[in-house]
Formats: sequence, C-alpha cells, structure tokens
Amino acid sequence: MCDDDDWDTPTSSAPAFSEQRGGVISEGGCKFSSGRGFVPAERNDGPSFDSWGDSSNDNGYTNGRKRDDGGNEWGDSGGGGGFSWENNDDSGGGRGRGGRGGRGRGGGRGGFDRGGRGGGRGGFRNDFENGDRGERGGRGGGRGGGRDGDRGDGGGEEKKREFYIPPEVENVEDLFTSGITTGVNFMKLDEIEVKVTGNDAPPPITSFETSGLRPHLLENVKKSGYTKPTAIQKYAIPVILSGRDLMSCAQTGSGKTAAFMLPIIHNLLSDKNPPNTENNCAQPVVVIMSPTRELAIQIADQGKKFAYNSTVKVAVIYGGTSTNHQRGRILGGCHILVATPGRLKDFVNRGNVSFNSLKYFVLDEADRMLDMGFLGDVEEMLSHQSMPATGERQTLMFSATFPEEVQQLAGKFLLNYIFIAVGIVGSACTDVEQKFFQVSKFDKRSKLVSILEKAPNERTLIFVETKRNADFLATFLSEQNIQSTSIHGDRYQSEREKALLDFKTGHRKVLVATGVAARGLDIKDVQHVINYDLPKSIDEYVHRIGRTGRVGNKGKATSFFDEDQDRNLASDLAKILSQAKQEIPEWLGSKSYGGSADQFGGRDIRGDDFGRGQDFSNAAVQEEEVW
Repeated sequence: MCDDDDWDTPTSSAPAFSEQRGGVISEGGCKFSSGRGFVPAERNDGPSFDSWGDSSNDNGYTNGRKRDDGGNEWGDSGGGGGFSWENNDDSGGGRGRGGRGGRGRGGGRGGFDRGGRGGGRGGFRNDFENGDRGERGGRGGGRGGGRDGDRGDGGGEEKKREFYIPPEVENVEDLFTSGITTGVNFMKLDEIEVKVTGNDAPPPITSFETSGLRPHLLENVKKSGYTKPTAIQKYAIPVILSGRDLMSCAQTGSGKTAAFMLPIIHNLLSDKNPPNTENNCAQPVVVIMSPTRELAIQIADQGKKFAYNSTVKVAVIYGGTSTNHQRGRILGGCHILVATPGRLKDFVNRGNVSFNSLKYFVLDEADRMLDMGFLGDVEEMLSHQSMPATGERQTLMFSATFPEEVQQLAGKFLLNYIFIAVGIVGSACTDVEQKFFQVSKFDKRSKLVSILEKAPNERTLIFVETKRNADFLATFLSEQNIQSTSIHGDRYQSEREKALLDFKTGHRKVLVATGVAARGLDIKDVQHVINYDLPKSIDEYVHRIGRTGRVGNKGKATSFFDEDQDRNLASDLAKILSQAKQEIPEWLGSKSYGGSADQFGGRDIRGDDFGRGQDFSNAAVQEEEVW
C-alpha cells in the first residue's frame, strides 16, 4: 500500500482554472499561486512571528489524512486550503495557546501552539511527521479534527467537490510534437538482452514497415518521429497481433505504450465496428487501467495520436474531475477507455460502463498497482459478471518490474501467456549518469540550491517522500528565485494539470514531486532528476531516475544519501551502479552497509517448462532479418 499519496481518490472542491486566484502567503513572503507554481509575493500581511496560517484564498495547500470511497486510509492527504501548523498525533492533536496567524476562508483551526486559522479548506496540518486530516476537512490542530473525516468538537465546514472539467485537446496534431524523440544512444538499445518464455512465441519484427501494421497507422507512427521500433515494441507487437496474452517487463522509457497501443488500434481498424453504447452504458472494446491520473491522460493522448484521422475513438476517465462530464464523453462512444482504478470501479458499479463488448484488457504499471493497493480493484474488475472469461479476451500486462504477487495475478487471469523481459529487470538505464552525495537532512536544502544554481536552465524533476515536503521545498526554492512548482496527490486535479503544463512548457524549470505523482510520466526534455529524499525501495529509485535518459537520450540523476535514513538501500544502489557500468563511491560500496534482499522481480515463475522458451537473442534477430 502506498503510504503517502492517495493518488486516485477524488478530492474536494477547487475553482476552475479561470476562477483560481490568490494563494497562500508563506512566512518567507512566497505566494503559493494556485497550481501555477510559486512566485514571490509583493507583501506579507501576516504577523511578524513565524506562522503558516497567514492569508489564503481558495486554493493554497493542505495536508492530512484522507480516505478512499471504501474507507481505507491513504496516508498524508489534504484538500486545497491554507496552512495551520500543529503538533499532530493522528488522534486530533494537542491543545496549546499562542499567537494567531492570519485568517483565511473557511479554514480549520490549528497552529503552532494553537497558531492561526489555516486558510482555504481545511488548513495545513503538519508536524513534519504526521499531519492528518479527514476527507471532510474538519477543524485541525488544537480543536482536533478527528481521523478519517470526523469533525472536531468545534465542527468545521464540510467541503464541496471539485466539479473540474479538463480542457480537451484542441488540435490532435500537436500531440505529434509533444513526445520524446529518440536520442543519440537510441541505436544502442538494439544491444539490450531480451528473454522470451512461453509456448510458440512469434518472432520479433525488425521494422515498422514489415510489422504488418496498417498503412494509416504507419503514417501516424512516422509523424510521431518513430523511425525504428524499440526492443519491447519488436517483441510485443507480433505477440499482440497474434492474439496471445502477454506479460511484458521492460525498462522505463522503453516505449511500452506504443507497444500495446499500435497493434490494438490496428485490430480495431480491421474490425471496423462502431463503438457500442446501450441503455446509457458504454461498452468499450479496450480497457486500459493506469494507477495514476496523469499517466492515464498520457496514455489516452498516445491513443488519440496513433488513431488520428481514423474511426477509432479514445476516452479517459479519472478522479478529481466532473463525473457527469466524463459520463457524457464515454456515452458518446469509445472503442478505447483509459481509466484509473477508482473511477473505473465507480462507473462500472453505477452501470455507466460494461465489459460486454470487451476484447482487450491492458494493465499498465502493474507493480505500481500492487504498491498502491489497487490489485484488489483490478481483480474485482477482472471478475466482474460482464467481463469475458479468461481466454475469451486478450489480457496484457506491462511494467518495469514484475514481483511475484503480480505474476500470480497473471497466472490467474492470463491464459498461456508469453513473458517478455527486456534488459536486466529492475536495472537502471545506462544513458542516465548517476551521482550520489552524502548529505544530512539538515544540509540538503543548501546543497540543492547549489546544484540548481549551477544549471539554471535545466529542466529538473525533484523527488521527495512526502506531499508536505513537496510544498515546503517548492516554496523554499521560490524564495531563492528558482521558479518552481509542485505536484502530489493532495493538489486539486486542476492544479495538478496546471503544474504539469507549466513544467512541460518551461514556464517553471523545476517540478517538485512525490514518487507516485511522476510515476510513468513521459515529460519531454527532463535533463536532471534529483532524489532529494531517496525512496525506500530500489525499484522506486529505478522508476524515478527513469524520468530522464529516455529512448536513447542522455540524462543525469543526483541523489542525496542520508546515512541515518538510507543505509539499508546502499547495497542495492551499488548493484544498480554496477549494472549500469558506473562508478560506485567508496563509501557507498562499503560492506559495512546492510542491504535488502534482491528486489528485482522479473523472472517467469512458471518454471523450467516455460523458462527455456525460445531464444530471441540479438544474434537470433540478426538471422531473422535475412528471412
């Protein structure tokens, strides 16, 4: 279970883009500008003592604990209001007396020694360790809003939902130029080892032109800047075209989305069936499940790009947006439905989506589904009464790692599947230059500023472990005149999309994110990834640094190693560096550090009968090219 981000649970209300204004004024005079990043404020009207409850409008930031629809707790989460600082203990916090901060709109009580009234909706409750709040955002701090959304003894303003309608893609042709182009090391991807297991696996393709894909698709592939298929595309496309179930494990940034989207759209175009809608219920032919909203949007955009100027319709549904708007979109007809687990489950239970016409079920980022606790939702959807039985649908699973729990799920819901492992499963891309600094938690901020000031024009993605730290760090960087914004699960959906847009367009050079927030995102020209806080698992480290150095482009990753916090990761980090043929710092390679057990899931657990499979080594590929 992911213990920081409730990434797919719908959040509370926030004004639409056009209505956003104001923000939260921090103690340093920085303004949280409602999803547009953080910019210096002209003045600070708050009191002279340190207070995070200064002034706010509707949008700033909150933190706390929130629930999903099933009552499960999802770690530190909040709505969209100002700040109230408190010493919180998960049970309502303690009372204290002290000065009062500024007053915002509808905020919750709380504060440092009672502190000020937090602005916005619910206040920012934080003690650097907890910071819990309920979904309804009752009073925080000294008045102690209870856990899981219960009101405190003083009541609290119940929050409204955000009726956010995301903007539509005005010109699909713009999507052809927004993707990452191949880099100088793209040809080296041919050297990656590929292991294929399973009975009667079809041979890989050697080019898009000889893949058997329809000419219309090939034209869109060319417009996308794709000149040669990546390793996963070479092997996965023929498997999907042949109708086989597939489990694929490949390095992040290797082109997995196109690997499944292209053959699926090819088959849809061949079938020539219109989208089916009956009794106000959409019946998509393809359902693609994604663990995060931003990744769902990205996958849908890829589908729209490849299906451009065809009859294939692509729709996306995810939390934090107007359900009525999304319902209207899918009832207008869709062949391909991309969805996050929570929103798909909701629409299925409401009778707005049925699997009666389904032919393809795709699970992307399967290991993240496991980490975030979504595998139960996946099993529920695959076991739904309208879902075609295993063998009557084509089921595809893609990820960068495949722990045994996910493979056991595959054994239950995939039939006679092909297993493809591209590269060393769980390893980092060799195109990413990895550097490590031994830094205590008290020295991280100054070290970060020093690094960023040396390359002010680099597009930099900074990872932290908690949502509250994402906001704090983005504020701090803005105070140093480093244009920054943040993204995490507590920001309203409108703010999250705005923050990503600002980063993608270069309006903000620095994006501070939690690991879940940026999982799987394909952001063009990310030159530098910084692990301000190292993750707890080596798999997450690989995913993070995989945001740069994609499809043959070079990138760099810098990580701050705090011995007190990160020593258990040391041996795995040394292993990653060794696999990537990079220098291991002497202090990191020291045997005095303990290490976790091998976490690189990716072998085919079906055993020797499948494990030997066919030999599709690079030598075999060269021979096939002359057939």
